[in-house]
Amino acid sequence: MKHLIDIKELSTQEIAELIEIAKDIIQNPEKYAEKCKGKKLATLFYEPSTRTRLSFEAAMMELGGNVLGFSSATSSSVSKGESVADTAKVVSCYADIIAMRHPKEGAPLVAAMKSDVPVINAGDGGHNHPTQTLTDLLTIQCEKHRLSNLTIGICGDLKFGRTVHSLITEMSRYTSIKFILISPKELAIPDYIKDALEKNNIPYCETSSLEEYMQDLDILYMTRIQKERFVSEDEYERLKDSYILDKEKLKTAKKDLCIMHPLPRVNEIAVEVDNDERACYFKQAKYGKYIRMALILKLLETKEDNENNKSDEVEQLINVLKCKNPRCITSIEQELPHVCTLSDKENKIYRCKYCEGKVTE
Repeated sequence: MKHLIDIKELSTQEIAELIEIAKDIIQNPEKYAEKCKGKKLATLFYEPSTRTRLSFEAAMMELGGNVLGFSSATSSSVSKGESVADTAKVVSCYADIIAMRHPKEGAPLVAAMKSDVPVINAGDGGHNHPTQTLTDLLTIQCEKHRLSNLTIGICGDLKFGRTVHSLITEMSRYTSIKFILISPKELAIPDYIKDALEKNNIPYCETSSLEEYMQDLDILYMTRIQKERFVSEDEYERLKDSYILDKEKLKTAKKDLCIMHPLPRVNEIAVEVDNDERACYFKQAKYGKYIRMALILKLLETKEDNENNKSDEVEQLINVLKCKNPRCITSIEQELPHVCTLSDKENKIYRCKYCEGKVTE
């Protein structure tokens, strides 16, 4: 593991190891206080973030390291037109590890292709958020004491919710998992996620009702309707209050339900729920610091492996098919090659290497 761009890059064994390291950090913080002494983390955040950026910074500081970077694109050379690739190459001269958040899907992958140090994807558009998924897995493990035999309800913005996409992808690798996908039809889960669920025979159902399956849930993962992902203000206003979890809606829920939320919350969870013993979202935020500490340690320990630079062992088309996803990094960095990988040989379906969107003629 040289970088972490997509949660699928980690085996379940590697994830289990990270979780065990994080749990040890929780129990023995003094043991890790100087593990990263003399090391520097660069946080390259091209869009606003509070929890994720501060969580990374707190993680590095508690490991005895230092932090540098920027918290918005306007305060960096990107405002002068510098590419993601060039920024990553330059910053890797100054830091030992990079955490990047970017509004365009695939940007951290581009950074990893050019950086001389490990790159962590801290969220790329509506695509992936692997460290949030690791946070979620640590939360579920600590609160439910298992990562299998779970019915997981995911509610809200399933179309643009990168935390949702990463969580579904990862939890699908464990046994006896079922998903209840709760959203308005306009914010339904993307086809590539459903395709993966069906390909792996993972049971799921889609519904617009928060209450319909409440009594069946072991985990309820609430998400906000993300204003920043909408092109139309009117569309956001129409959908923003689609779901509000309150005490009344929890009446039929299990006593050991685990209520999670990647935060920030707007109004999709009523404040009255905060005092419910099933509310785990603030503990979840704290778990995020510990799992990022474990990840930073692991990546910095990893030796260079030339095999990481080999081409994907799947059929690729380069600059033949073009990605038309306006949220893809190729939409703003024209010099990038359009790389498509064959994701379904039988049906000849290609997907963009950067954003995983389906690519057609």
